[in-house]
Amino acid sequence: MTIDVRQAQLADARGIAEVHVQAWREAYAHLVPAENLARLSVVQRELRWTEIIPHPDAHLWVATDNGVVIGFAGGGTSLPPDPPRDLELYSLYVLASHYGTGTGQRLLDAVLGDVPASLWVADDNPRARAFYARNGFVPDGTTKMGPLAGTDILEARLVR
Repeated sequence: MTIDVRQAQLADARGIAEVHVQAWREAYAHLVPAENLARLSVVQRELRWTEIIPHPDAHLWVATDNGVVIGFAGGGTSLPPDPPRDLELYSLYVLASHYGTGTGQRLLDAVLGDVPASLWVADDNPRARAFYARNGFVPDGTTKMGPLAGTDILEARLVR
C-alpha cells in the first residue's frame, strides 16, 4: 500500500466520483434505503466534480493508493446560515477498504490543518463521529435535516 495525499486535479474527477458513490453506499446503508443508494450515478457525480475541481475556491484533496483514488476531502469558507467558524469541512470520504490506514487523518490534516473549523455529520454515524471527536470536534447543539441520496437524515454540527 502506497498512499499519497495531494490536491485534486481535473483528471481525478472520475476517481472522486467512484469513491463518492461507493463511500456513500458503505457509510450510509443503515440510513438510506438500498434502492436510493443503488440509483447513485458515478457518471452524474463525475460531471459535478468536473465543475467543482477547477473552481478557484475549490480546496479539494485526494488520497491515492498506487495511483488509484481511494478517498477525498474538501473544505473552505463556512456556508451560511450562522456559521460558528470561518472554515468548514464540506466532505471527507475514504473507501471502507482503507479504514484504519490513516488516510482519513491525512486528508483532514490537508484540508483543515489544526485550525478552528466546523462540519456537518450524519447524527447516526458513530465511526465518523468518533474520528472527528479524536480530532477535537464536539457537537455545538445545532442539528438540521439534510438530504442524502433522496432521504432526509438528521445531521449534527461539530466544531473545534
